[in-house]
Amino acid sequence: MVDTRVNLSGIILDNPIIPASGTFGFGYEFADLYDINCLGTFSFKGTTKDARFGNPTPRIAECDAGMINAVGLQNPGVEKVISEELPKLKKCFNKKVMANVSGFSVEDYAYTVEKLDGEDQIGWFEVNVSCPNVHGGGMSFGTSAKAAAEVTAAVRKVTKKPLYIKLSPNVTDITEIAKACEVEGADGISLINTLLGMRIDLKTKKPVIANKMGGFSGPAIKPVALRMVYQVYDAVKIPLIGMGGIATAEDVIEMMLAGATAVEVGAENLVNPFACRDIIEALPSVMEKYNIKSLNEIIGGAH
Repeated sequence: MVDTRVNLSGIILDNPIIPASGTFGFGYEFADLYDINCLGTFSFKGTTKDARFGNPTPRIAECDAGMINAVGLQNPGVEKVISEELPKLKKCFNKKVMANVSGFSVEDYAYTVEKLDGEDQIGWFEVNVSCPNVHGGGMSFGTSAKAAAEVTAAVRKVTKKPLYIKLSPNVTDITEIAKACEVEGADGISLINTLLGMRIDLKTKKPVIANKMGGFSGPAIKPVALRMVYQVYDAVKIPLIGMGGIATAEDVIEMMLAGATAVEVGAENLVNPFACRDIIEALPSVMEKYNIKSLNEIIGGAH
């Protein structure tokens, strides 16, 4: 009998599988397809202080071994997430959920986390620092160790719940940013967010996506994600949530060997809405195949 449980900052997950933010809505949409309580947890749709319509369409472009999206953080805003989305989720999900938070200023992040902090359903915060800093010339908070640290420090002051900072891979040295977040009180690091990519339509000779560029995700980015998780595991002492190109139970094992305590599944949910359920069902047999009795034993095992 294998043990798929992992401890994510003091909360025990039945398994390490977490649908990634932006690919699983607020959960109840998938509850019509299968019992989502089989999940370790999930990270809900990126939430901002105010409602956002998002970017102009088209927002999605297909590509080899992945996809590009520029949705633009479309969400109803934190007030409606609390009053409408979380009550719907409560009817179909009886575990703690991860709240993914985005913002365009340090004050935005702190405001949204403070609002959500009182919700008992929320077990962890996942703070996406890949948003453009409107007060810093539009560069992403996650491309600067100083800016990422400022967000971490501000959010740390308004919650005692476990705080994971979700990092952008579009940087020279991701370890520097991870270490800066750890110093300011992050309980863990989520990585990686999407790479920056684009497609061009040969007929129109114009970019496919209205936003020109977008987040590249899917199986093609897994080697980059593994490399960055491996590097950050050596750089910090806090747990990691690994993601990027995860599609199978074997991918999960590989990511955990690189250093992840839990693993998020993103683009694969959009290809196969049963992806997370299928990975969870396959995990015990894959563990047995590789003589793994407990997932806790293999975290960082490749180091």
